[in-house]
Amino acid sequence: MPSPIDPPPEAGSLSEQIEASYSKIGLTTAHFGIVAMVLFGVFFDAVEQNAVGITGPLLRESWGLGGTEIGLLNTATFTAVALGRILAGAVMDRFGRRTLLGANLLVFAFGSLLCAFAPNYEVLVGARFLVGLGLGGEIAVAVIMLSEFFSARHRGTAVGMINVAAAGLGNMLAPLFGVIVFAIFTGDDRWRWLFGLLVLPALAVVFYRRSLPETPRFLAATGRVAEANTVINRLAQGKLRGTLDSEVQYLNVDTSVDDPATPRARWTEMFGRRYRRSTLALGIAVCMSYAAQISMLTLIPVILTERGMSISSALWYTLVMQSGSLIGALTAALIARKLPRKVTLTGGAVLGIVAGLGFGFFATSIGLVLFFGALFNFSVIILNTTIWLFAPEQYPTRIRGLATSVILALGSLSGGLFPLIAGAVLDSSGVGAMFAMLAGLFIVCGIAVQFPKETFGQPMPEDG
Repeated sequence: MPSPIDPPPEAGSLSEQIEASYSKIGLTTAHFGIVAMVLFGVFFDAVEQNAVGITGPLLRESWGLGGTEIGLLNTATFTAVALGRILAGAVMDRFGRRTLLGANLLVFAFGSLLCAFAPNYEVLVGARFLVGLGLGGEIAVAVIMLSEFFSARHRGTAVGMINVAAAGLGNMLAPLFGVIVFAIFTGDDRWRWLFGLLVLPALAVVFYRRSLPETPRFLAATGRVAEANTVINRLAQGKLRGTLDSEVQYLNVDTSVDDPATPRARWTEMFGRRYRRSTLALGIAVCMSYAAQISMLTLIPVILTERGMSISSALWYTLVMQSGSLIGALTAALIARKLPRKVTLTGGAVLGIVAGLGFGFFATSIGLVLFFGALFNFSVIILNTTIWLFAPEQYPTRIRGLATSVILALGSLSGGLFPLIAGAVLDSSGVGAMFAMLAGLFIVCGIAVQFPKETFGQPMPEDG
């Protein structure tokens, strides 16, 4: 356990004191506990995001749905995810990060239960919208919480681990979950069990997270300096629950009067002269990467079954391709400490172009299908993980939650709408045309990521 420290006389602003305290504390068991509590939730969120793709072939059989109608289910989900992220951003900057986590999962659980009992397609679309509201808030809060609990040295890896759990393990194991559920339950309606069983882990996560604290950065930014100091002591001593051995003054409360009162987050500020370039560039980039990822997740099981595979075989092959997501998330988390954000993003975009064109025009055998599919997932998760890290580093605490949520919401909206286009292109022009279009998305993404300011190795921006 690191030894207690006293803040130096020249501590500066509260934001600078927090960053200095984080750097001296390093990593403790409390940090790992926080990461585990956050990642447990986003893992099951990722499984839920795959639910439409997993159940798509069965819905096609039992209800006679086409590619466009399956795409609409995803559109309902991710349009709601976008709305959920925007609402979460506004609420978390006013009431705190911790408050939203339990509420998000309860909304998600109720929506998933409604999916399981949906009597028709229209009700299922509405239920997916409700699920999306909960999903959107969960990821947005997770990104902000982990970015605010760690120093600049460890922040990249911590935030990157979100996508290891979500896009990596979640996306990879979701098809396996489908295989298991569809093996245990039989009949045309066995897709209902998949939706219904996802309620149980969501409720378990709500219970598991009850010792998760609020972030010191938010507490300090809203004038609750003593509470922020207590949380830092808990981090230092590795105790998220119970009585502290002692409480060290990590934050110089006397200097808090020199810190201006934190203004309420304003929608217009993220589009003002100081932040406009970063907001627009990252908004465009995330729209492109999410559109490519969600189109792939939604339609690949349908593409494989149309090539003559059984539903079980298609899900197994999807699992193999999703191994690229896990490797991509791990890679992004590890290189976040080594490479500038723009270098990583540019490399991911180039690989995405290669994967899209390769899958569309050169995947003539099952081996090449698996290779280019895995490479596609690898590249898109490199992009998404790094954008999740890059966005919070652009903004000060007072608008960090709102601005990051808006950027991620744009991606979710794009991910919700674009599968409709991709599904229509697939139905009318085939796999090659669809993946050529997805490769074009990576080109635009690679250009857009050149415009935000580089933040590699820098402390989080402070208010003021």
